[in-house]
Amino acid sequence: MRKYYFINKLETNNINKQDRQTVIIYRNYSSKIKNEKLILKIKGYCKKRNIKFYLSNDIKLAIKLDLDGVYIPSFNKKNEHLSYSYKKNFNIIGSAHNLKEIRIKERQKVNEIFLSSLFKKNKNFLGINKYKILTSLSKINMVALGGISKNNLKKLNLLKRQDFAGISFFE
Repeated sequence: MRKYYFINKLETNNINKQDRQTVIIYRNYSSKIKNEKLILKIKGYCKKRNIKFYLSNDIKLAIKLDLDGVYIPSFNKKNEHLSYSYKKNFNIIGSAHNLKEIRIKERQKVNEIFLSSLFKKNKNFLGINKYKILTSLSKINMVALGGISKNNLKKLNLLKRQDFAGISFFE
C-alpha cells in the first residue's frame, strides 16, 4: 500500500511517523516563490528516512533538484513537461475530479491519478459509486483522495484500492 502525504512545511515529527511506503508531496500554494533551500532540506530529511519526495506543480524545479517526482494538480492543464528529459525513475502524478480532468491527466502522461473527493463532502465529492465508475474509465492507476481517515480506511478494500493520499490522515 502506497500512501501520499501532502505537506506545506517541514514538520519532522509527522515525517518520522511515516514508513517507506509513504511519499511526501510538498505543496505550498500560499507562496509564489519556491523556497529551494527549504525544498532541499525536506529532500535531505526524506532521503535519510528512505522516503520518496515529490514537488507540487513545478516540474522544472523538481528535475533541477533531482527529486523523485512531481505532482500536477487538477488546475494545471499544461503539457509542456512532455518535452523535458528526466531520469528514468522520475514519477509524474496528477489529480482529477471528473472525467474531463482524467482525460487531461492521461494526455499529460501521468503515472497515477489522485481522484477526489472520495469521502470528504465538498464541491468535488464523488462518493464510492461515482468513484468506482470513474476509475473504470481509465487504465491509469487511481489513488483515492479526500476525507480518508482511520475509520473509513477499510472501505478502500470495497474499491479494490489500497493506495491513498491525504493531509489530515497523517497528522
